[in-house]
Amino acid sequence: MPFRRYYGAVDATPLFIMLAGEYFRRTNDIELARALWPHLKAALDWIHRFGDRDADRFVEYQRRASDGLLHQGWKDSDDAIVHADGSPAKGPIALAEVQGYVYAAWRSAALIARALGRSELAQDLEGRAELLRARFDEAFWCEELGTYALALDGDKKACRVRTSNAGQCLFSGIALPRRATRIARTLLSPESFSGWGVRTLAANEVRYNPMGYHTGAVWPHDTALIALGLARYGHTEAALGIFSGLLSAGLSFDLHRMPELFCGFPRVSGEGPVRHPVACAPQAWAAGSVLLLLQACLGLEVDGIGRRVVLTRPQVPVELEEIRIHDLDVGGARLDLSVYREGNDVAVRVLRRENDVQVIVMP
Repeated sequence: MPFRRYYGAVDATPLFIMLAGEYFRRTNDIELARALWPHLKAALDWIHRFGDRDADRFVEYQRRASDGLLHQGWKDSDDAIVHADGSPAKGPIALAEVQGYVYAAWRSAALIARALGRSELAQDLEGRAELLRARFDEAFWCEELGTYALALDGDKKACRVRTSNAGQCLFSGIALPRRATRIARTLLSPESFSGWGVRTLAANEVRYNPMGYHTGAVWPHDTALIALGLARYGHTEAALGIFSGLLSAGLSFDLHRMPELFCGFPRVSGEGPVRHPVACAPQAWAAGSVLLLLQACLGLEVDGIGRRVVLTRPQVPVELEEIRIHDLDVGGARLDLSVYREGNDVAVRVLRRENDVQVIVMP
């Protein structure tokens, strides 16, 4: 597989559209948006025609190559997608977080379409997103678990297990606001939160293994996405707790490098997290998790289109006195910011400002 093309990733296509949308929000680079538009339209077409083959509004995957990956989301190990009794889910499989990526992709594409003067298409894409959101909640919400199901199997039966996947539904925005508090409580329960980060599978599930690659270990990038999702739904204190846990974990690793993953054993006072024997370090998305955690605890949103920076309920972890951001690009303008403790409060100071850019702090 390393020496030939392989397309065993159901989530890469909506993530590409999400990335294009995030880049446009940050930079207001309309020329790149225009150049990417044919590729974005092709990606949208793939989601609609090939990702959702049975027209139930959900994007599913199923292995077609005999030597390909059985599971094609980010949790791609063979034992990653299971039912509550531990039995493996049979395809085609619709993963919870992938539906969130698709929801965010529709919305990102709508933003770019509107900027390119395609208002009618933008309205259609926004309508698709809202229909998917309603359908997703109806099919995936598990009241007895206080979270969204991991996936739907080929029979449309929900995999009713507590996993980190539901946290990424906060990150993408597909989760209904009224579900956020229950999801946060479930994710931060002792069964899900190890004290260092969010386990991929909760400790009270049949398949839980604290050393399991996707069945109990903690992945920093996954935990950071969850933290940002919690912050976006107003649970800044929860995001801050996750930041503190991962910050403490990172300081215990060689060269303070955040590894690809580490074991999900509970945090013990005076001891560091248990290293996973096959984790890559350094690893790109683990390194990126640190920046995402900062964004989460600061409630930081960069709007390059409106040339403004918004910090919503910014927090500084107890381990730090100040966070400084240098050379922040905001649609061509540049900022240096300091976010620091001032008694029991957090204050924001603009250290440098080049060109016209607003800084807004929301309580």
